[in-house]
Amino acid sequence: MTAFSFQTVPSIKFGEPAAEALAAMVSGFGANRLMIVSDRGVVGAGLVEPVQRSLTELGLTVLVHDDVEADPPEAKVLEAVAAAQEFGAEAIVGLGGGSPMDTAKLVALLCRARQPLSEMYGVAQVDRAQVPGGRLPLFQVPTTAGTGSEVTPIAIVTVGAEIKLGVVDPILYADGAVLDPSLTAGLPPHVTAHTGIDAMVHAIEAFTTKIRKNPLSDGLAQQALMRLARGLPRAMANGMDLTARGDMLLGAMLAGQAFANAPVAAVHALAYPIGALFHVPHGLSNTQVLAPVLRFNAETHPTLYAELADLLVPGSSGSDAVRAGQFIDFMERLTDDCGVNPRLREVGISHNDLPKLAEDAMKQTRLLQNNQRDMTYQDALDIYTKAL
Repeated sequence: MTAFSFQTVPSIKFGEPAAEALAAMVSGFGANRLMIVSDRGVVGAGLVEPVQRSLTELGLTVLVHDDVEADPPEAKVLEAVAAAQEFGAEAIVGLGGGSPMDTAKLVALLCRARQPLSEMYGVAQVDRAQVPGGRLPLFQVPTTAGTGSEVTPIAIVTVGAEIKLGVVDPILYADGAVLDPSLTAGLPPHVTAHTGIDAMVHAIEAFTTKIRKNPLSDGLAQQALMRLARGLPRAMANGMDLTARGDMLLGAMLAGQAFANAPVAAVHALAYPIGALFHVPHGLSNTQVLAPVLRFNAETHPTLYAELADLLVPGSSGSDAVRAGQFIDFMERLTDDCGVNPRLREVGISHNDLPKLAEDAMKQTRLLQNNQRDMTYQDALDIYTKAL
């Protein structure tokens, strides 16, 4: 067996009310001044107030910073860092979707780092010598079931007007994560669909990645896909079904653990430019390129997709190539059943935009190196054309 390593968040609580679970978790770190990083939508939905109240009742001083944007711009991340430093934060909580949680990771790191954020982009670029004492204690509470950011060492930032870059380093693993399905019960159907399919993409790409694939990530990805495939249709039918919401939240977390150790690939590489250039939600942009990227990969590497067909598609049979096609068809049907239109033209993208998308996708070398099949500019352009 090939040697491998595996890391994840050391403390995870599932199913308890978030306020109580987080309060108990934070109390063990001796921090008295806590900043919650969220966004206005989450605050407006009333999800932050009970957590803030519970922490305040413990005697903690709590600041809520809700000025986080989707696909967080670098400037907004640095503003959050400045707010935490001015407040004198001793611990950070990310409460929301992927953007607040990614921002929280960087706030916890940059509050103590002497190294500028601009030097941290890429894999393992954080200089520990320039982070005296390590980052601040960090806790994550997801309110969507999609990104898995609560258990990944990855923070994605929009740099300039249109480029997404990632800080990828084990120092970004949180000290604890709290998974409360009730926090996701109010998600609108389209957000449920986009984030649920996003989580499935994480699991699919972790299972089929070219590098660092391992038995632990495989098992997590398979369990994630089974829970998500079971929970997503039921959550779409009844958003208050907490069993379905629990399957989705746990599935997203398991997928996050998988791809944190066995990284994602070309689906994400082609999705990032869509989000950066056209401000399409990340889950939707993944969905838009999912089927054409999988068909591209399956032409030369069908076996792993065939294994996923055996896992999810009733009555799957035939050669690897046939079963891989059955799996991709299954994902297309699921997308359609969730009411998601994956065509790029539906979000205002035209044929004239595709060369720029393909050009920017080729810059995502961190992700493309993980793809089972090598991808050229022309390949990316062809895939975008099929997705149009």
